[in-house]
Amino acid sequence: MKKKKTKKIEIKSNKKNQELGQTKNSAKLVLFVFGIGPIIGIAIFLYTKGFFNSPNM
Repeated sequence: MKKKKTKKIEIKSNKKNQELGQTKNSAKLVLFVFGIGPIIGIAIFLYTKGFFNSPNM
């Protein structure tokens, strides 16, 4: 009986680890999209408006 109980516990812990892995990956994706995305968007916007061009004197 002990073997059956340990197998059930191992299966449950494996499922929890897989769920945690998925949430970690999705959290990383969300942080990347909402963290880096706006910075890249602002840089592209400023570039199209000529912000990074050197002024002519």
